[in-house]
Amino acid sequence: MKLDSKSVARQVKGAKIVAPNGTAFYLSEKMAGDEVGIVLDRIFFDKLLAKDAVKAGADLMLKTSAVALLKDGKKVTGVKVKSFGETRDIKASCVVGADGYESQVGRWAGIDTSLAPRDITSCFQYRLTNLQYDHDYCEFIIGSKAPGGYIWVFPKDEETANVGIGMQFTKLKDKADVKKHLDKYIQSVPGLKKGRPLELVSGAVSICAPIDKTIGNGVLLVGDAARQIDPITGGGIANSCKAGKVAGEVLARSVREKDFSEKSLQRYEKGWRDLLENHLYRNWMAKEKLVTLSDDTFNKVITTLKEVGVEKMSTYAILKAVEKRHPDLVKEFQDLL
Repeated sequence: MKLDSKSVARQVKGAKIVAPNGTAFYLSEKMAGDEVGIVLDRIFFDKLLAKDAVKAGADLMLKTSAVALLKDGKKVTGVKVKSFGETRDIKASCVVGADGYESQVGRWAGIDTSLAPRDITSCFQYRLTNLQYDHDYCEFIIGSKAPGGYIWVFPKDEETANVGIGMQFTKLKDKADVKKHLDKYIQSVPGLKKGRPLELVSGAVSICAPIDKTIGNGVLLVGDAARQIDPITGGGIANSCKAGKVAGEVLARSVREKDFSEKSLQRYEKGWRDLLENHLYRNWMAKEKLVTLSDDTFNKVITTLKEVGVEKMSTYAILKAVEKRHPDLVKEFQDLL
């Protein structure tokens, strides 16, 4: 896939992880992996994907919502859609549920995508301009400023950035807590305090372990709908692209074989799990422990990483680095080493 320059809002040098006491640990783009490097402009990027799909032969239906699945017994045979006030049926050999965090396709198909409160992150984000900040790094602020999650500053240009927060749902006392925590942090940082909002968005992200099943007869789920989001970072674009590629390859084979049964689609289930499942499960286990850590512990961890460094950003690499200086801090994480 050729990336249009319009789709790139900012090229960054890497990531900066900031401890509660302000200590910063810098990661190069190479070390940080899929989470940083290019900051996308989703408005242009999504339209680029749509354009490429149409050129490849897809029919893009605007202002159209799926409202139900069509079924023949337990087999999914298409979707019922509503478009410009009219409802009609669209037959399909396979329905791909790529309908995000609030996926209804999965529920309609009888696939269990339910989430425990501790596996949900509530998010709130501004796009701020008139900023004075380090626009060469994606910034992650951890600790009690964002209970059970983190605050992020993702550069869009030299004076504009997405500034947001994610908090574990179980840490919220009031639904307005997410905005309150973010506003408090912004006001505490001089370079951000001067910022002026251009837009805001709120929503939720799954931070769960891999779900048991993402396929059925004539149906499969991908991306956020399949809970393929990284439980620590909340990042979903890279994983969705990887799983989506597997889905495309499996469906192409199913077209040739004229077989869209659950047995045939098992190749997708195996394919995406071989790529992602171990990493997702390990990070979910780490997330379960990370949300219990104190600011003092985070300070020690980031200070240690700053001093000894890591070659690659991963749960394992971080724990091994910290273990050398503070073995007591990693006792609870021994099952991840």
